[in-house]
Amino acid sequence: MPTFWKTLSRRLADFRTARSGNVAVMFAMTTLPILACVGFAVDYSRANSVKASMQDALDATALMLSKTASTMSSDDLNTQAGTYFNSLFSRPEANNVNVSATYSTDGGSSVTVSGKADVSTSFLTVLGYHSMEVDTSSTAKWGASPRLRVALVLDNTGSMNDNGKIDALKTATKNLLTMLKNASSGDGDVLVSIVPFVKDVSVDTTDYSSSWDNWIQWDDGTDNSWDGSHGSCSVGSSSTRSKCVAKGTCSLSGYSSQSSCTSAGTCSVSGYYNQSSCTSSGTCSLSGHSTQNSCTSAGVCSISGYNSQSSCTSAGVCSKSTYTTESKCTSKGYKWTDGVWTAGVWTSGLWTAGVWTPATWTHNNHSTWNGCFTDRGTSSPPGTNAGYDQNVTEPTTSIAATLFPAEQYSACPKPMMGLNDDWTTMNSMVDGMVANGSTNQPIGLAWGWQTLVGGGPFTAPALNPNYNYQQTIILLSDGLNTQDRWYGNGSDTSTQVDERMLDPTTGNGTCANFKAASTSTVKNVIYTIQVDTGGDPTSTLMQNCASNTSGTTDHFFLLTSADQITATFKSIGTTLTKLRLAR
Repeated sequence: MPTFWKTLSRRLADFRTARSGNVAVMFAMTTLPILACVGFAVDYSRANSVKASMQDALDATALMLSKTASTMSSDDLNTQAGTYFNSLFSRPEANNVNVSATYSTDGGSSVTVSGKADVSTSFLTVLGYHSMEVDTSSTAKWGASPRLRVALVLDNTGSMNDNGKIDALKTATKNLLTMLKNASSGDGDVLVSIVPFVKDVSVDTTDYSSSWDNWIQWDDGTDNSWDGSHGSCSVGSSSTRSKCVAKGTCSLSGYSSQSSCTSAGTCSVSGYYNQSSCTSSGTCSLSGHSTQNSCTSAGVCSISGYNSQSSCTSAGVCSKSTYTTESKCTSKGYKWTDGVWTAGVWTSGLWTAGVWTPATWTHNNHSTWNGCFTDRGTSSPPGTNAGYDQNVTEPTTSIAATLFPAEQYSACPKPMMGLNDDWTTMNSMVDGMVANGSTNQPIGLAWGWQTLVGGGPFTAPALNPNYNYQQTIILLSDGLNTQDRWYGNGSDTSTQVDERMLDPTTGNGTCANFKAASTSTVKNVIYTIQVDTGGDPTSTLMQNCASNTSGTTDHFFLLTSADQITATFKSIGTTLTKLRLAR
């Protein structure tokens, strides 16, 4: 043992004074921090990889939750967030994974999904760090900022039957509805109305008893109104009120017109056939007298033989014929009777004129109305009717021109549908659209605006002050305007109809009025689409009506084939409904 310790002491002394092994010692000592740095880089890289995967999963989870977040409780939202996230995130090195989700409506709808986890370390363990924590989040905001209200104003006129346009329109519209549906994550985020238009538009026929209906379309109840052109006549068969009331019955047989009836008549004295000769004639109560003068100066006495009133009234008879004076008659106890003079009585001829009874027009029950409305306003030409066909003034019974004029248009389109999010019903309505009738884009545009703000047959949900809104009209038409309530024949282009939508001289019209109604919280936008498969000129009306960016026509689309409708609707839908990740 002493030898061992001596030997060990000598060796240690040699080691202390030795110089040849310094590099090896120093290398060994510096290896530890180098290995620590390399280990940290490796473990940090693994943690970042986990965080990136977590971010991707959280992004997808936020997007999926946005579809139903507004209808879920907080507990259900967190449960569903965990389900979605776990199906997307698969990193075994991540431990203690925790995911939470919150839904907010401040400044628009949003859902935020947060996640964190511990990632086991491989190298840093030697330094006492057995795991690294990673955390991140994702927030999805959607159409509620701004909320969307979209009016689809769709041409259903007869020319839409050509070149497959009506079928292409149906397909494109249903695709757009799907895009809008997918952009809606809660009540009120995206609402849509549909306005099929021709010369007229229509509503549900059950609205016939509503206060906003106008049945005397031209303010006079004549043939131009619904009441004046749909009914029955008490005499014969007439198609209009004026034709009916021109008919009637006469109190005298043989007369079929009012003038001939009232100029005819009957006389109480036979042989007289006009009023003047009748009233100058007459009959006497005494025979043999044909004039009034001779009649009234004549008479008969109750005692025969007396031919004048004076001789008659001074005469008399006794009940005992042998006595011829009153004194002798009465002294003997008999009765004396004075003579009574009865003068002739003249009865003038009485003329009874013919009496004309006009036929009675009874309009049909309003329940037989087919639901069509024409442009509102007065019978006066546009420009003198306060522009009621170019604005959304609330209809009131005190101002007839603000009411919506009923019309039994034979080519009445499908009833309009107000703002809603019943996607199934809207798709069914689109499937039922039929092309027929002439073109009146202004009435479609005006009613598109009406559906967005409510009034008359439509109720628009109140605007929520916590949101901004974009009200968008998408107007598609394949033709030029040919007819409205006042102008056009249904075939030829009518510039007067165009001017109801936008007057190129004054700049007034429905387009300008709608865009000017924008506010700080509600932006009004118009897209116009001209489907020109027949070689018509480009519609400057539709081009100028659109809400184009300054110096461009980016909200106007000119299509030359039906199959371009789908792509165009998709492009507009993408712009309107983009659902973006905020963070």
